[in-house]
Amino acid sequence: MRLRALLETDALGLRLLGGEDELDRTVRGVMTTDLRDPSRYLSGGELVLTGLAWRREPEDSERFVRILVAAQVAGLAAGEAELGSVPEDLVLACARHRLPLFSVVEDVSFASITEYVVRRVSGERAGDLAAVVDRHRRLMSSGPAGGGPEVVLDLLGSDLDLPAWVLSPTGRRIAVPSVAAGAASTGAGSAGAGSGGAPELPAAVRARLAGEHLAAQRSGRRGPHRVTAADGATYSLFPIRGGGRTPSDAGDVRETVLFDWLLVVGADAGDWPEERLDLLHGVTQLIAVERDRRDADRTVRRRLAQEVLELVQSGAPPAEVAARLRVAAPVLLPGLGTAPHWQVVVARVEWEGDGAPGGPVAQSLLEEVLVDPEATGPEPSDRIAVAYTGDEAVALIPLPALPEAPGAEGEGGGAYDFEAGLQADALLAAVREPLSRGLDGDGRLTLGVSAVVHSADGLRGALEEARHARRVAAARPGRVCAAGHQELASHVLLLPFVPDDVRRAFTARLLDPLYDYDRRHRAELIPTLGAFLDCDGSWTRCATRLHLHVNTLRYRVGRIEQLTGRDLARLEDKLDFFLALRMS
Repeated sequence: MRLRALLETDALGLRLLGGEDELDRTVRGVMTTDLRDPSRYLSGGELVLTGLAWRREPEDSERFVRILVAAQVAGLAAGEAELGSVPEDLVLACARHRLPLFSVVEDVSFASITEYVVRRVSGERAGDLAAVVDRHRRLMSSGPAGGGPEVVLDLLGSDLDLPAWVLSPTGRRIAVPSVAAGAASTGAGSAGAGSGGAPELPAAVRARLAGEHLAAQRSGRRGPHRVTAADGATYSLFPIRGGGRTPSDAGDVRETVLFDWLLVVGADAGDWPEERLDLLHGVTQLIAVERDRRDADRTVRRRLAQEVLELVQSGAPPAEVAARLRVAAPVLLPGLGTAPHWQVVVARVEWEGDGAPGGPVAQSLLEEVLVDPEATGPEPSDRIAVAYTGDEAVALIPLPALPEAPGAEGEGGGAYDFEAGLQADALLAAVREPLSRGLDGDGRLTLGVSAVVHSADGLRGALEEARHARRVAAARPGRVCAAGHQELASHVLLLPFVPDDVRRAFTARLLDPLYDYDRRHRAELIPTLGAFLDCDGSWTRCATRLHLHVNTLRYRVGRIEQLTGRDLARLEDKLDFFLALRMS
């Protein structure tokens, strides 16, 4: 389609502010952004929609327009909701660079413009996306009849023979097709079928795909990203970027990739023509509308959590906090007849280098972590309330009252236990791999989990307990770590408060001789030491665990003592080794 077609539709309400001589440019797609530098997401020919949140001073307009022109976009449409009108400096910058500029009145949504552009563009390209766009209004519907992203996935399967799935950044299922069209011909979905005959992606495959997607995004590689699974099936990954998120540093890809959903297609897109790639790009834009809608649905829960957090942190009387919780409980646990118990989870995202605030990222990731990875339905996180302040996110988790008798519904393993509540290690079991890939290089996510409290009186203590547990988790190696309240009664509580230089000196003096020996001789002294301590110094149990003869084990332990000058028969030396291994 041509740019001038935007002015032919009165319903769009667009007003041309400049670039009349350039209206014959071809529009190949549409992108909504408030990033200060969106160049990595532009491929040329887009109509860029912006709410102007990137503009902090007049000089920003020239920089932003230069970036768009270098990316060869077709035109720019600026919303009037943020500033009341399009600023003159942006008008002048567009005129200097011959970039067509439109204004979007406040009562016209970017979704309406996106729908119009995608419909027109697809109609001029063999019409194979027409059926998907015709369902766009259903996609935006919040009711059960709306169908959501599943409508688009079904059409990809039935019309284009492409099995497809929508996943969260951690690999959680957002949407699956209700039909298995295309699965047989592509080899995808061979692991079985879900409800209604939909092809199923095993949890391990979903985690792998999410991790590969995050790693590719962090590296700046252009999509689609192609991944071959262990069974030989090839998948193509397309990012689904919501328009409602603006990272603290709008050009910081480290943060933005952790918000995005991804569209997984069970086919190799490496040899696809440009038209087919554009088609899938249009599909991701349609699904992004649903991404933003679901994010908006969390607004009430986030606000309630923020209000409770501010009351607890300010030392408000328990009665005042309890009153606010009574308001929150029906929203977070609809239909609950009695007051719930509560648990607090604290998360922190820290970046090396510039120290960009990680609160919004921590909030989004904590909401993701707290959702059962196998949960299905339109909104599996409707009982999660997460607030953030600075680099820290705080989740207020309502838990049902303890069952009166063993065997009641919900009792058992998994991430939740009625006696202890949410379990720190289980929370990360399904998300550690993809999040570690997304944070690799310069980011860390640490979580702390409090004990269950039974009234508002205990919330302030639970918050402090969760924060202390998070500090314990921060003392551990790894990109994604968690600790629970149980560990606060252990020696590990002291580790976060040991200065880094002291920790390094202590572990180096005790363990470096063993690491050096292992590197030279492949002797596995370090694993042997850890196993020996785990077995409480039992020669028989340790030898059995390591599949060694007892004499071989005695030789290795003797070598450890010789290299370090310590005696593993002495309690003090055992404790030193134990602490050194925990801090290494």
